[in-house]
Amino acid sequence: MGVHELTRAEARRMAVRAQLLDRPRPTALLGVVQRLTLLQADQTAAVAPNADLVLWSRLGSAYRPADLEAALGDQALLELQGMIRPAADLALYRADMADWPGRGELLDWQEYRSDWVEANRGCRLDILRRLRSDGPLPARELPDSCELRWPSSGWSNDRNVLKMLELMEARGEVAVAGRDGRERLWDLADRIFPDDRVVAAGEAARIRGERRLRSLGIARSSSAKQPVEPVDVDEAGEPAVIEGLRGRWRVDPAQLGQPFTGRTALLSPLDRLVFDRKRMTDLFEFEYQLEMYKPAAKRRWGYWAMPILHGDRLVGKLDATADRRAGVLRVDAIHRDVPFTKAMTAAVDREIADLAAWLDLHLDRPLD
Repeated sequence: MGVHELTRAEARRMAVRAQLLDRPRPTALLGVVQRLTLLQADQTAAVAPNADLVLWSRLGSAYRPADLEAALGDQALLELQGMIRPAADLALYRADMADWPGRGELLDWQEYRSDWVEANRGCRLDILRRLRSDGPLPARELPDSCELRWPSSGWSNDRNVLKMLELMEARGEVAVAGRDGRERLWDLADRIFPDDRVVAAGEAARIRGERRLRSLGIARSSSAKQPVEPVDVDEAGEPAVIEGLRGRWRVDPAQLGQPFTGRTALLSPLDRLVFDRKRMTDLFEFEYQLEMYKPAAKRRWGYWAMPILHGDRLVGKLDATADRRAGVLRVDAIHRDVPFTKAMTAAVDREIADLAAWLDLHLDRPLD
């Protein structure tokens, strides 16, 4: 097998097309999730929760959040480790659950998690007993009998029950049964998961890598290990080099030689097109950082600035806030990374207006 030689523009178009951000738009919610393989279930709603924004950017205003809730309620989709996935994919993760915290030589953070769970075995058993008798329940209603507190410099510091639940979820002991508003409801996994099919670990990893590459179009073969979802694809697909870029790349052969018709889209900061910031920078030459954790005075683009896709380029950021109490989508700024043509301006304006209409909010936008 030869190595495919690609220009950066060709690689970008593969990435956009694989993420269903070209024309024509897809029309089926389940088909979109199956193609993307996951939706991150982040509930930050400065504009709308991530999963809803990702689906809106693909399906358009025909999409309704109630459609996603129905798919989760019917168990066509499942929430697993902070990701919404097709229920049929559960079999691809059961071997990893059984082998938690991992196979082979463990990284420091994997060893620490294992040691922490073992040190708090009593708390884990208390949670299981309470869920067995009264589940599903939110984390705040479960006992915190942890002897060793969970240390963190971030939001999870001392949130022992929530951290234990997430690690028990990775072990396959508990699962998200649904949500009460934004709050997860937890129950025993064997009450929630639809079946107990298991795909052997090696085969499951191969299938996940192939599906991940199909969703990304082009990706690196290796990268730093991620706690939940990798951004690399190992040996899936076929080898490629990208003009002007270093590293070993793999391309989905189904993307080679395909036509491309671009469109304009507003993206969630957690959208998979931009989630791997290194890949985003390499392919799109786009400077971006999610600034919600920065003090307001240090933000360049905004709390939840949404990357703007036009064709095969990321051309700017939309700083907007959904003020539901006032009933408006407030546009604070449009940061243009390149000069906008009249056609680009009109296309971005249409997307902003469509976003406001989809949110059922009036558009509050200062004159440029």
